[in-house]
Amino acid sequence: MESLFTILHVIIAIINFSGANETCSLQGISAYPQLLKDGDIIIGGIFPFHNNWEITDLSYMVKPVLIKCKGLDFRAFQYSQSLIFAIEEINNSSTLLPGVSLGYKIFDSCSSTAMGVRMAMALVNGNEQTVLDGPCTKPAQVQAIIGETYSSVSMAIAMSVGPFSIPLISHYSTCNCLSDKQKYPSFLRTIPSDYYQSRALAEMVKHFGWTWVGAIRRDDDYGNSGMAAFIEAAEQLGICLEYSLPFFRTYSQEKVLRIIQQIKSSTSRVIVGFLDNWDLESLLHVFYEHNITGYQWVGSEAWIFDPVLATQDEHNILQGAIGLSIPKTTVTGLKDFILDIHPLKTAGSAIFTEFWEALFKCKYIIQNESDNLQVCTGKENVSDLKNTFTDMSLMPIFSNVYKGVYAVAHTLHDLLGCTQTCPTNKQPDPLTFLEHLKRVHFKTKEVELVFFDKNGDPAAKYEIINWQTSKEYQHEFVTVGFYDSSFPEHKRLMVNMASILWAQNSNQVPVSVCSESCPPGTRKAVLKGKPVCCFDCIQCADGQISNMTDSIKCEQCDEEYWSNPHRDECVKKEIEYLSYEETMGILLTAVSMTGAFMTIIIAIIFFRHKNTPIVKANNSELSFLLLFSLTLCFLCSLTFIGQPSGWSCVLRHTAFGITFVLCISCVLGKTIVVLMAFRATLPSSNVMKWFGPPQQRLSVLALTFIQVIICIIWLTTSPPFPFQNPKRYKEKIILECHLGSAVGFWAVLGYIGLLALLCFVLAFLARKLPDNFNEAKFITFSMLIFCALWITFIPAYVSSPGKFTVAVEIFAILASSFGLLFCIFFPKCYIIILRPEKNNKKQIMGKLPVK
Repeated sequence: MESLFTILHVIIAIINFSGANETCSLQGISAYPQLLKDGDIIIGGIFPFHNNWEITDLSYMVKPVLIKCKGLDFRAFQYSQSLIFAIEEINNSSTLLPGVSLGYKIFDSCSSTAMGVRMAMALVNGNEQTVLDGPCTKPAQVQAIIGETYSSVSMAIAMSVGPFSIPLISHYSTCNCLSDKQKYPSFLRTIPSDYYQSRALAEMVKHFGWTWVGAIRRDDDYGNSGMAAFIEAAEQLGICLEYSLPFFRTYSQEKVLRIIQQIKSSTSRVIVGFLDNWDLESLLHVFYEHNITGYQWVGSEAWIFDPVLATQDEHNILQGAIGLSIPKTTVTGLKDFILDIHPLKTAGSAIFTEFWEALFKCKYIIQNESDNLQVCTGKENVSDLKNTFTDMSLMPIFSNVYKGVYAVAHTLHDLLGCTQTCPTNKQPDPLTFLEHLKRVHFKTKEVELVFFDKNGDPAAKYEIINWQTSKEYQHEFVTVGFYDSSFPEHKRLMVNMASILWAQNSNQVPVSVCSESCPPGTRKAVLKGKPVCCFDCIQCADGQISNMTDSIKCEQCDEEYWSNPHRDECVKKEIEYLSYEETMGILLTAVSMTGAFMTIIIAIIFFRHKNTPIVKANNSELSFLLLFSLTLCFLCSLTFIGQPSGWSCVLRHTAFGITFVLCISCVLGKTIVVLMAFRATLPSSNVMKWFGPPQQRLSVLALTFIQVIICIIWLTTSPPFPFQNPKRYKEKIILECHLGSAVGFWAVLGYIGLLALLCFVLAFLARKLPDNFNEAKFITFSMLIFCALWITFIPAYVSSPGKFTVAVEIFAILASSFGLLFCIFFPKCYIIILRPEKNNKKQIMGKLPVK
């Protein structure tokens, strides 16, 4: 083991010795810019001049060769022209960087992360094959890099140049992940982050009422990160994704068919596309073949306003698509500069030849006669073309390149301390330059404010674009709204609904929900095993309401309120009491008045025949007092009808208790009189002198006074009072008279019951008196009715709900009063009116027993 360590130390020493004597030289194959111009300070550019490349041998058995790019993309030339235009404008300015000339080196990333990183390293290190005698350290070749277009390529470049503090300012990379300053410390951009775009898309989807949507995302950092942010925002807004499918244009046919099958089997009618124009171009013909039409597309800014994609959509698959785009802007002179291709020719002859041949579909040298191409003359006119290069719909993106270059220039101007002129012999330190660039703040010549936030992002502003077809069947991108993240949350989104043309040229907003909205009065109940957007609508329970659509719970009404039949509003509970206006109240009032009227009539009859034997024989004084008390009994039932108040609650119970005791006392007196009268007929009996009229009056007064004392104690300690009872019924409030002291109430009832029982016993003992003197029998029968009624009253009173409690009490009062009236007085009235011949002393006294 020791010998092994010794050998390792020797090897390391040899390596260190050889390394110390070796000079620094460029490794690998040199990379050269497509477009370049020398200057005091160089600004780099990386754009995808080609959108594809040939697959090379990646078997790791042989050394990989350089990627061969193919598929020229005219957009990259527009971006390059924008960069060149900005640099030329700055070099010609007398106020910005006077005395300093800016140069540029623009490389082709070939839409590849590997190529992007390689080109970035070429910008940082240079291409020279010279051997340095000193250590391998030198200043960076460029001050900043403008680019890249695609987020995935920008991520790779940003990670590569970040440790060197070389700023990378992207004009079109929107991935939210690039805002992470720990991973990408030197990355900045002049286009908003997908974080804001994702939230804006989610808010827009919610605004249109779509809660059940599908999604297709580009299977890279741009699509996956953007869709993750969209899903997060969508969930917060109550939107559910039925599916989220990854796609990349290199996917196999089998993978694409699985995507098609998923879309066709879905129920959502809205598809959110977090893709770029190349992805959708490769999908359009597949969608048409499998009849994926009629869907409402929602698009990100990467494709929503791409005119080439719109032209290729021959079957209107994307008709009515709506999405976000960078707000329209103009840069004075930029359009003419882009269409002037001479700067491209002077800046790079090799790429210019390829560009010219692709632009005019010609060849300088025809190698194959079968090619149907013209020979390039070099005098072709750009104004005769109508293609991607002449299309200026991406002017906002061109402006982003322009603003990126100006951000570098303004930072340099401040750092170099430029006054009348700038020092040309010093280049700012990369880290110092980066920190100042992050804080740059200026306005363009179009008075557009440019700055970066703490994440290196600009302010997020979008136009809402709608794909429409003109009368000439030409695609149009119509602005139908705006989104500004700097506004308050409820004002960020502004949409003109009337100007939108939806999928299949419909003027109606498409419906895409898993379950129809729950109307007010119901709540959502999530279905087990399904997303929250799939639910049943359950009606709110009694006493609960929901007053908005898609309520997740029902609110309980306050104690004094109840839900209406639709369960969408709390209404004041109905206050119930026995009223004079309702049928039952009217009937009881009529019966009560009838009883009182009949009692008065009988009293009148008795008064008119007060000197007749039948009236005298039955103690006319007690009879009149009994008739008076019965009248009060009938009338006191009226105090139980109507809205309870303080005085009515006190009056109804005390009047009832005192009048009934007065009534029973009279009946008891008559019963005792009957018994005494029967005893008085016996020889040597002197009993009537002990219970004459004075004693009868005194007994009635004494018995009634006891009830008065009970009532006074009751009213003094805890009197009855009006009370709203919300517990007996949930849907209404019972307005009743609370007893106050239950002991007082039952004491009043108990005393009445005691007197009635005593009266019944005495009358029962007198039931076998002679037939002609039969008042005892009638008293017995009346007391039997009275006691039976009040015995059944107790359970009925306790169990009756609401106003029926009062009705039961009134019924007991009236029934017992009618029982006394009919049993005691109707037989006498029958004799007085219909059988006057029997109303004589002989008939009355005819059968008195004699001993």
